[in-house]
Amino acid sequence: MAKRPVFEEVLDPAATSRPVATTGMIDAAPRGARRAIRIWLMVLFVMVLAMIALGGATRLTGSGLSITEWAPVTGTVPPMSDAEWQAEFEAYKQIPQYVEVNPDMDLAGFKQIYWWEWAHRLLGRMIGLVWAAGFLFFLATKRIPTGWTPRLLGLGALGGLQGAIGWWMVSSGLAEGMTRVASYRLATHLGIAFVILGLIVWYALLLGRTEADLLRARRAGEPKLFSMSTGLMHLAFVQILIGALVAGIDAGRTYTGWPTMGGEWIPSLIWDPALGWRNLFENPALVQFVHRMTGYLLAVFAVVVWLRARRSPHPVTRGAFTVMLVAVAVQVALGIMNVIHASPLGLALAHQLGAVALFSLIIRGRHHARFPHETSVRGTIR
Repeated sequence: MAKRPVFEEVLDPAATSRPVATTGMIDAAPRGARRAIRIWLMVLFVMVLAMIALGGATRLTGSGLSITEWAPVTGTVPPMSDAEWQAEFEAYKQIPQYVEVNPDMDLAGFKQIYWWEWAHRLLGRMIGLVWAAGFLFFLATKRIPTGWTPRLLGLGALGGLQGAIGWWMVSSGLAEGMTRVASYRLATHLGIAFVILGLIVWYALLLGRTEADLLRARRAGEPKLFSMSTGLMHLAFVQILIGALVAGIDAGRTYTGWPTMGGEWIPSLIWDPALGWRNLFENPALVQFVHRMTGYLLAVFAVVVWLRARRSPHPVTRGAFTVMLVAVAVQVALGIMNVIHASPLGLALAHQLGAVALFSLIIRGRHHARFPHETSVRGTIR
């Protein structure tokens, strides 16, 4: 009998061959253009951020009522001749703001406030065009991941609603007896902007990882931390709305002392019986007091959430909440400086952009609590 090699294969090669690895249903599903859509969303984020900043500058310069009609299409083109400029100026002269606040304004001064409002509206139109172009392209090329079409379409719907709310806000300042827009309408307008901004941040974070990765990460999520960060996000949103009420009635320039308000811990004018329920929107003492107290509460709650995040086993999650806490400290400092210096343009815009940064960082920390990055001995697994 012939000798066999020690390591001779004695079984049928076909029977011992390893089966080809197969992927699950999640990996087999169409992935779409996740990276391209994420870049598109980041472009929209930057544009919305600029829109919020420009809107703040428009309000602080008293320019928001300089254009007295809503012309979504024809309003894209500014006045091109002396006659057209004079016609716009004459329209502005008919509203209470000119009569009561700017009766000495000339055409040159009108042009200055006009360009602020025109630029604000133009940027809003550009955001709509960028959204529409991107959405239609990804839809036509069938590159939208499964389940994402309603989400992306919802962003566009909110953008259209925001345009309508913008005019609803402006129209309140054109009514008899009004020299600025209604503060609660301003708060609604800013609130929708932050809803859009928050959704963009959340979607961009989700698109930064595969569906399979997110499914695995969710199993390691921290429900308690996620719940606490969700509460912090909601409180920050409420504080942003209250800040808009402060801005709408210039309450930040009424009481410029800190930590007291006019030398009082609780201002004596905190409630005006003549205003009734309108104290919540029109009383500078009450509105600023509520804004301050909510700010303190937000800072304390942020520390509590950070302390809970320190117990997370995931380094990326701990780091995200540490950065968030730093943003809280910066925002509190900016708020105090605004109060002391009566909200000059630069500081007021910095405080507003600080709110954007803080809100985005809270959402980022919340995302990491829900979908933590896996870690190993060698480091973080992306």
